[in-house]
Amino acid sequence: MKEHLKEYLDSIQRSLWEISDSIYHHPELGDEEFKSMEKLVGFLEEHNFTVEKGIVGRQTAFKAVYDSKKAGPTIAYLSEYDALPQIGHGCGHNLIGTMSAGAGVLLSKVIDEIGGRVVVLGTPAEETNGAKVPMAEQGIFQDIDAAMILHPADESYESGDSLAMDAIQFDFRGRTSHAAASPEKGINALDAVIQLFNGISALRQHVTSDVRIHGIIKEGGVAANIVPDKAVAQFYVRAKDRGYLNEVVYKVKNIAKGAALMTGAEVHIDKYELSYDDMVTNQTLSNLFTRNLLTTGVKEVKKAKDSYGSIDMGNVSHVVPAIHPYIGLDSPGLIAHTRDFANLTITDNSHKILSKGALALAATGYDLITNKEEFEKMKNEFRQNVK
Repeated sequence: MKEHLKEYLDSIQRSLWEISDSIYHHPELGDEEFKSMEKLVGFLEEHNFTVEKGIVGRQTAFKAVYDSKKAGPTIAYLSEYDALPQIGHGCGHNLIGTMSAGAGVLLSKVIDEIGGRVVVLGTPAEETNGAKVPMAEQGIFQDIDAAMILHPADESYESGDSLAMDAIQFDFRGRTSHAAASPEKGINALDAVIQLFNGISALRQHVTSDVRIHGIIKEGGVAANIVPDKAVAQFYVRAKDRGYLNEVVYKVKNIAKGAALMTGAEVHIDKYELSYDDMVTNQTLSNLFTRNLLTTGVKEVKKAKDSYGSIDMGNVSHVVPAIHPYIGLDSPGLIAHTRDFANLTITDNSHKILSKGALALAATGYDLITNKEEFEKMKNEFRQNVK
């Protein structure tokens, strides 16, 4: 049966290319991906998936299910389709969303024979406020055995890790006054923000090398002769694992409280985006996928590269065995989040790469359903590695 996946791919791949190109030509920001969602949902419904839209309170999220009505594992493919402001699909989410939908349809063509279920999840806003976070929190993965997503890159890499991340906003409030005539009457909220930056700079000497803390001043006053009564800073704080990140965030918050005490300001601390957990790659699942990807004509899959970014797939990996590998666009040194990257996603070569990715994902799902030994090995690894 597995060899039939390639035959089914031949029958749908032009539809996949058209969907990916359409999403490219109509880029939509996170939680605004209505046209992109409808393209993917329409394709899945054409192939007899039952679709529920607007899950986890996100209008452009969806869950599409094809059930064989026979016992067997449930395999999930995750679709992303949000674009970047002013750049468009500079992270290749048009390819990601379409590869996952394509993989789901391919696997659905054989599971009536082999059993199990296939699920395609539409996961909006990965770039900003990732919908995979509430999906992981609200039990969407409770009946799913494995979750996969495939990301385009310059070259192909195995699934690796990512940094856990908190997005923290510090809102300092002081009191206005004339900065020259009566500065003693003012409380300078901007001074508090500056002390926050200074304190964080000192903290960087005393954290592990994987930690990344970087921020901006969103508000810092309105005129040079008015003592600012409001100043706002936003920071990303990242670390390799959630436990240590929590320790670092505690210290950063204490720095903010100290800055408020030093200046007489008050500070309100809150998250301005959802938190991402570190990615825990399931190596058994990763090895299965790598073997399948190599059979599609991809010549080399490199070992996972060090990652200092953060992805909401990390949250998924803490509740279900998961992978987040990369498929190369045959362009070594290509930089993501650029227009060059976006434009490369609609070439004839990238169309062929999309097809290879969808096929490898589907073949990996097939292996999990039909190979009980590998399936149990994956599950045991997850139980051992994820707290």
